[in-house]
Amino acid sequence: MRPPRRTSPGFSRRAQFGLFAAYVAAVAGVVIGLALVVAARVDPRGFALIRGAAIDAIAPLSAAGRSLVERVSGIDDALYAYVAAGTQNRALRAENMLARRRLIAARGLERENRRLRALLRLAEHTPDRVATARIVGSTASGSHRLATLTAGSLNGVRPGHPVRAPEGLVGRVLETGATAARVLLLADTDSSVPVLIVRNGQPALASGRGDGRLTIRPLVPGPAPFRRGDVALTSGTGGLYPPGIPVAVVDKVDRDGALAWPLADPARLDFVMVEPAFAPPLPPPAPPLAPPAAAPR
Repeated sequence: MRPPRRTSPGFSRRAQFGLFAAYVAAVAGVVIGLALVVAARVDPRGFALIRGAAIDAIAPLSAAGRSLVERVSGIDDALYAYVAAGTQNRALRAENMLARRRLIAARGLERENRRLRALLRLAEHTPDRVATARIVGSTASGSHRLATLTAGSLNGVRPGHPVRAPEGLVGRVLETGATAARVLLLADTDSSVPVLIVRNGQPALASGRGDGRLTIRPLVPGPAPFRRGDVALTSGTGGLYPPGIPVAVVDKVDRDGALAWPLADPARLDFVMVEPAFAPPLPPPAPPLAPPAAAPR
């Protein structure tokens, strides 16, 4: 069998043409370079024109290359941002939740500080208070509305003592233990408080309804002297409750009286103050009678 014919790249016509074109390009480059050097030495002004033309020819290519590089860099940044977006979103959500929790805590502290400042001012203006205690529980449904205080007979609390908060009257002490007491709230059906309407000074009686509201009925015959938004204060009539304590605000007026909401909501109270029972001052004693004049003889 005849062996295959070996071919050499030197004998390939394509290789010869390629080698010849390389030589021609090299010789042309050398010639052009020499021509430019000669032109620069002989005619600097003409060489400057050639350089300007070269700059004009290369500028679009440079601009296109720069634009391509910027686009590639922009794609790289976009890919990085897309990949890192999930991590950044999770971090932002965590920061948002932390800020929200801190805001809620700050609002709670602000509200508690306002309540404590109001209670402090109330205590400063009530030097004869019995005790300051915390409400630890209250009934929110049913006809009987009661609350529990963290102060009892060891703190001087007795049945019948009024209980008030910075917002207004809460109720009265119903029964006591050694370190705790039960309070009859204003909304209980067994609660009745003599009140005065601030707007016109009309006396009335505020009674609990068992549903969280109060019924205010006038003590003077005639049309109901109430308006929506009227504020009722304790009148001090009959003793027990000191006069001037806010009790309720009228919400609805009907033919027989008015429906009102207590100003002190036990469900939102924390600290309250127990006061001694109010005793109205006794009337002054009557002056002694003058002895009868002696009859003339």
